[in-house]
Amino acid sequence: MHDPTPDTSLGSFAAVLAGELPGAWTSAYHRDRGGLNTHHVLTDAVWDMNEVAEALAKHPVDHCAVLQRHDGTRLFVTEQPGNAEGYLIAALAPDDVPAEAFRGVREPDGIAVDADPFSAAENITFDLLPRYYVAAHQVFKNAEHLTRESSAEERLVMTWSDGALVVDKPDRADIARVLTDHGFVLDTARAVLVLPGDDTARQAASVRATGERLSALGIDTVLRHPQTRPALDTTPVAPPATSSAPSARRR
Repeated sequence: MHDPTPDTSLGSFAAVLAGELPGAWTSAYHRDRGGLNTHHVLTDAVWDMNEVAEALAKHPVDHCAVLQRHDGTRLFVTEQPGNAEGYLIAALAPDDVPAEAFRGVREPDGIAVDADPFSAAENITFDLLPRYYVAAHQVFKNAEHLTRESSAEERLVMTWSDGALVVDKPDRADIARVLTDHGFVLDTARAVLVLPGDDTARQAASVRATGERLSALGIDTVLRHPQTRPALDTTPVAPPATSSAPSARRR
């Protein structure tokens, strides 16, 4: 049976609340340290654009608590401002995710709860956490997409052209320097770097050395053949014409 008169001080409230939420949660109480606290690090991560954000913008946080589950999910707990009773609870945004991944994702706004950790646990479980799961899933999905895009950009394409290898002039000076160090010559008219194929053995050695140095910079090297085009004097063979007349019925 629940204690009918639970201790509702912030630290005790958070500790009891952690034991009532689904999963394995820990509670960390962050007390005031003479006004020289670092609570802004936590409040900056509060994932809310509604009631909790407004309260934090208008009232300094003297002390707070953070609940954390084994999967990294975190909840921020602080007292309601003024003379109001109860607490404000909001999710903290995931760590180690690029800011761009949050673009277009609605914040899982926090909630105000009474000073009863048991009813607060129900409100969190059926109200706040479901919104957090939806938002966090979208953020992690966006982060994966950004990672794939970044990986795709970090590669250098060498295209064969009449025995030579041609590379578009890189924007990065360090990449251009690697290419020129290994025999690529700048063609200013076409804004490309060219590795001649007069000496194929030397050309192959240059490609290997270039690939090794670029790999150390986190850049993949890709060799491609140019797309083939039909000869100017040839005409593509047209497919056989199909009759629009209805087929004769079988007798």
